[in-house]
Amino acid sequence: MGLLDNQTQQQYYQGNDLGNYQFTSLDDIITQFEIAYVGEGKIIQKVKRADIAFHAQRALQELSFDTFKSTKAQEIVVPASLQMILPHDYVNYTKISWSDSAGIKHPLYPTSSTSNPFSITQDTDGNYVFPSNFAIGVNMDFSNPLQPPWLANTPAQHAYNQSTQNDTITIPGGLLTFTQHVQKGFDWNQSKIYSVWQEIDVTGMSVLELSALGSAQPAATDTVGGTLKIGITGISPNDYNPNGYNTVYSNSSQLSPSLNPPWLQTLNASDGYLEWVNGESSTEELVDNDAVDVSGYEKIYVVITSRSSFSTTNTTPQATFAALAATNTIDDIVVTNTSSMSTLSSGTGELSATWNNYKSGTPSENQDDYQDDTYWKMNGNRYGLDPQHAQANGSFYIDQRIGKIHFSSNISGKTVILDYISDSLGSDEEMQVHKFAEEAMYKCIAHAILSTSSSQIHQQLAPRFKKERFAAVRTAKLRLSNIKLEELTQILRGKSKQIKH
Repeated sequence: MGLLDNQTQQQYYQGNDLGNYQFTSLDDIITQFEIAYVGEGKIIQKVKRADIAFHAQRALQELSFDTFKSTKAQEIVVPASLQMILPHDYVNYTKISWSDSAGIKHPLYPTSSTSNPFSITQDTDGNYVFPSNFAIGVNMDFSNPLQPPWLANTPAQHAYNQSTQNDTITIPGGLLTFTQHVQKGFDWNQSKIYSVWQEIDVTGMSVLELSALGSAQPAATDTVGGTLKIGITGISPNDYNPNGYNTVYSNSSQLSPSLNPPWLQTLNASDGYLEWVNGESSTEELVDNDAVDVSGYEKIYVVITSRSSFSTTNTTPQATFAALAATNTIDDIVVTNTSSMSTLSSGTGELSATWNNYKSGTPSENQDDYQDDTYWKMNGNRYGLDPQHAQANGSFYIDQRIGKIHFSSNISGKTVILDYISDSLGSDEEMQVHKFAEEAMYKCIAHAILSTSSSQIHQQLAPRFKKERFAAVRTAKLRLSNIKLEELTQILRGKSKQIKH
């Protein structure tokens, strides 16, 4: 009957489940609810476990929003783009701040003076334009670092290679470069296969043309040559190889007769990719009849794959393995929409002219020469000062449309912390309830089941459990508020009144 599951103190203190005793898993709560509330002679005569699980997850979501403590946070150094991507399980923020060299957090405040609206493409007369024959994609010439929306496999460390050097995926001089070594095991004369890809929204488009400048490793001593491919696919590489491990090799049946990992099954199956092999270096293109039909897709992926072959065997000296390296490169990728758009398009990409103008200027929090919203409006007089601008920490704007946080220019290069709320359904490890709120979970589940039942008895019981749910949630909030008398007293001692003790 013990709740420690025969776990010894040594197992706990040397394990990775520290502090978890304060929580109960959602699965345990569902099971215990079945035991206590469901069955003959109990409140609920009969209910499916799937129904209990649904209401339990909904209760967990609702309690996560305003009862449970928010413990989730992310920290980044704000790049030159002044953007931060919203976390994948983000629901709302509780606080956004930047930290100084002493680790002290300075709060940032949302700006109400600007926004990032969708910028509609117009002609010189102001008419809306539905363009055709325009390039799509971000950073296709690799003039900027390899960062989202470009994604890439994790290059293998030398622990995975017969070589003593690491594989790399870099952009020296604006050229996407794969540097690859002999892959250890399985196939001694092949490198690992790497992919770099970008997701593109093709809503309203029908036909895409593709061109790129590629160069494959030429044959040399102990080097057979390289194979480089780029194609357009509707299959996300994330679903197959998100971290670069378990990569398919050249001797895999998945690759016959050519280098085609499962995600490079192109939309145009006949010739939907470009290829460079064994020293080839040229600009190749898919145009006209070879163009790719994307009319049935909302998003596609431009995928680049790279591999190199070597003339080594198990008897090749280790020194030879260590010196072998092959390089494939690609640049100047152009993905062109040849069809006329049926939906409104933006001529400025993700960022509107409104936001570009705002972030390019000195923030209004730190200067007084804006005509419409100055830092010190009243020429030195405190009367009339807008409190939202009486701070110099900086500001932010959350763009729900593209899922990013935009910061004012004075935040560039600073460390920003995002404290946020999730719904606790992100993973199995997160689906747990603090024991202070366990009773509230039971009451929420019971009320939800009773109130959605057609049984007359259940409908009569629903008002009672509504009151019990309210009381249990209130009790959970008080417990989780974690107010300590000594801490409160200490704060009051710092105020003007003397607190005797």
